[in-house]
Amino acid sequence: MDLPSGSGSHDPGEPDGTSSTGGGADDSPAGRSTVHTPPPPPPPPPPPSRYESQKRRDWNTFLQYLSNHKPPLTLARCSGAHVIEFLKYLDQFGKTKVHVTGCPYFGHPNPPAPCACQLKQAWGSLDALIGRLRAAYEENGGRPESNPFGARAVRMYLREVRESQAKARGIPYEKKRKRPARGTAAALKVSVAVGGGSARDDGSGAGEAISSSAPAPSTL
Repeated sequence: MDLPSGSGSHDPGEPDGTSSTGGGADDSPAGRSTVHTPPPPPPPPPPPSRYESQKRRDWNTFLQYLSNHKPPLTLARCSGAHVIEFLKYLDQFGKTKVHVTGCPYFGHPNPPAPCACQLKQAWGSLDALIGRLRAAYEENGGRPESNPFGARAVRMYLREVRESQAKARGIPYEKKRKRPARGTAAALKVSVAVGGGSARDDGSGAGEAISSSAPAPSTL
């Protein structure tokens, strides 16, 4: 039996223009394009500390000094004597006034007027410099037992510079003795009085320990 025309029926085999599939597009997971998001870049390394930056500059300066030395020196042949030569070479770039013996301001910590004495590197700057170079030498493959910056001659030179500058500038470098805290003697008397004894300071106990304290030895 034939179907009447205009009934709205259609052949299931024919495509329907009003389909919600959008014209037959493949919406299956296999048909979708996969987008890979790259991982975020690693954070940049932290900048070196001020100490590490200064140590690197000092090390490069020393290597440059060895290359300009006449005759040129290699790091393997460097000794404590060459380190002392390097420290004396740096005196021309110093900013600390060191008075000579004949200067009227010798031993004066605050001279009232300028003088003709030369500027040199302060002992504290040289001591810190040797500490950085000593660490840099070992970080760059040097052996601790052959470290020229830890040689005895270098330590003696730094000690002489410290003592001479202390006399010339009138600045003592001696470490101060530790003073007992306030109230220690009063607390001791109170504790003795509470115990029923006499509050007599005979130099024993805590007082002896304080009097026998001594300053720490110098690192030089």
